[in-house]
Amino acid sequence: MITDGLIQKAALLLQQGRYSEAENILGQLLTQNPNDIDTLTLLSEANFQQKKYDKAEELVNNAIALSPHESSLFYLKSRIYLYKDEYKEAEKYANTAISLLPEDENNYVILSNILLAQKKYQDALDVADRALSLAPDNVFALNMRSTALLKLNNKDESFRTIEEALHENPNNPHTHANYGWGLLEKGDKKKALEHFSEALKNDPDNSFAQAGMVEALKARFIFYRLFLKYSFWMSNLTSKYQWGVILGFYFGTKFLQRVAANNETLRPFLIPIIVLLALFAFSTWIIGPVSNLFLRLNYYGKHLLSKEEKMSSSLVGIFLGTSILSVIGYFMSKDQAFLILAIFTFTMMIPVGKIFNQPRNIFVGYNIIMFLLGGYVVFQTFVNHIVPDNIAIIYFFGFLAFQFLGNYFSINRKN
Repeated sequence: MITDGLIQKAALLLQQGRYSEAENILGQLLTQNPNDIDTLTLLSEANFQQKKYDKAEELVNNAIALSPHESSLFYLKSRIYLYKDEYKEAEKYANTAISLLPEDENNYVILSNILLAQKKYQDALDVADRALSLAPDNVFALNMRSTALLKLNNKDESFRTIEEALHENPNNPHTHANYGWGLLEKGDKKKALEHFSEALKNDPDNSFAQAGMVEALKARFIFYRLFLKYSFWMSNLTSKYQWGVILGFYFGTKFLQRVAANNETLRPFLIPIIVLLALFAFSTWIIGPVSNLFLRLNYYGKHLLSKEEKMSSSLVGIFLGTSILSVIGYFMSKDQAFLILAIFTFTMMIPVGKIFNQPRNIFVGYNIIMFLLGGYVVFQTFVNHIVPDNIAIIYFFGFLAFQFLGNYFSINRKN
């Protein structure tokens, strides 16, 4: 009886979001009875909610070894793999959960979520509809259906579905956040802000809503709105098509440069296009941290930015300011060193804008190397009045390589 009471207490603590306290109770119970399925399951959930995914997986595997036909254990395991971004494994365990208990709509909900993460939008919609055939009022299934419809460009039906989910549970923070993201993708930033605010009113720590609020506030700036449209369009593509766009853009620009160099008649028309394409490519890299810099001027917006976002935006601001001052210095003095400094600080905005991205150790290390290389070139130019061509060339190729490296990790993360 005492054990049952402690398990119930731990379950209540989990519902209240007090995961560490629940973990302590369940850990003590597990030492007394290491083969108790309920304790193993709840302890795995407690670790999962604290993002201790490896420990959560170890515990649920122990439970599965004791009860290999329990659907809920494979459901939990699929969630763990989903949050570890290992979608193939997550899909496999979700299907196992469905095969063990096909009448449980939640097994279809998690599978739909996994399929959405893999951008299999039609499959995700079909599975969400299967969940709703079992439980028409399942809020999370309605959310999955709405998102899939939006990605399939059926916006009207998508918003009807999300409004149905709100009708079922008007205070559900995830539904409000999901609605906000849908409205943001549609271009209605004002209404999106209302739903993000509602989500945060019901759950102040909801990271999904917080991220949406940041994007909606930054969307007040017209250039960021345009970037956001491009970003949504790119994110809806699978990785091979994203790479197709990036490589097509890169080699297309190179082709236009070659044509302009060899054709004097077309050159006046092509040069402005090439410059605009280059500015667009550059802006997609720095617009995030630059917009964060402006967002810090907003009383509410500054509280939504993480410490790393603030630091990254500050670094971009410092390099941008130095670049502008260097250009002014060059025109006033005609000293080539100021021009080199302007180029160095301007190009460094790209790597410092991504300095805290994952994997952080690679991006931080790359930034340090780039800064040392470029700094050495600037130092030699100012002090000895020479440009060390070999180091400058290494810096230039490092700058080009960073764009492909950054795209590689960005695409992997988004997919």
